[in-house]
Amino acid sequence: MAGAPYRLVLIRHGESTWNKSGRFTGWIDVPLTERGEEQAREAGGLLREHGLLPARAHTSVLQRAIRTAELALAAAQLSHVPLAKSWRLNERHYGALQGRDKAEVRERYGEEQFRLWRRSYDVPPPPLPEEERGELARDPRYAHLPPDALPAGECLKDVLGRVLPYWQDVIAPQLRLYGTVLVCAHGNSLRALVKHLDRIPDEEIASLDIPTGIPLLFELDGQLRPQGARDPRFGLSGRYLDPERALREAAKVKAEGTAQPAGA
Repeated sequence: MAGAPYRLVLIRHGESTWNKSGRFTGWIDVPLTERGEEQAREAGGLLREHGLLPARAHTSVLQRAIRTAELALAAAQLSHVPLAKSWRLNERHYGALQGRDKAEVRERYGEEQFRLWRRSYDVPPPPLPEEERGELARDPRYAHLPPDALPAGECLKDVLGRVLPYWQDVIAPQLRLYGTVLVCAHGNSLRALVKHLDRIPDEEIASLDIPTGIPLLFELDGQLRPQGARDPRFGLSGRYLDPERALREAAKVKAEGTAQPAGA
């Protein structure tokens, strides 16, 4: 790898059933739609087409991300690649908003509060009721975690706080060892990671939306900092392997909860 960039490929999971119905999902474990599975296969095809063959892959412990990673790797003829799963890559926990219709939340609480809960850096959602918090502790995926690690609701700042140790301790060393690594996760865990990589200011991160199922490539230098300028269309130094579709799909994500069809 001497003199060559390290390559980090990020994929937000394909469309889930709650993406399609416009609900806040968070840590609720919902499956992909048929369209979401197709998006995952298309993502794998793009990896193969662009010669991006990761030696290691990482995902959350939620099925929509795991399934996307498995389908993408299979389509890229890379099913043999080890796939690690960590709760640290989970979607943002939306607290008491989880399961609620985004349009209804926007209508009830107003545009500004909806925007703050959905996209701000440091405004958390209403917390999960106390009687519902025990469900996470009983879930075998989280049983090994101390109680104070289980969220009742997170803002993006909180997500960054749990993603960074995984980046520093696991993903970054594997990039240095293998050169190309895939991370298949969620809109907010990926927003947190790219905020760190591109040093996006707190006040700018609210305008960043990551579309489902389209690989996003970051070429990193020896210090694992992104190479090249940020693309003004996306606000990122990474490049989407299908930029025109990424523009369309990001616009749909931005429109979720409005009167316009969300789509993704």
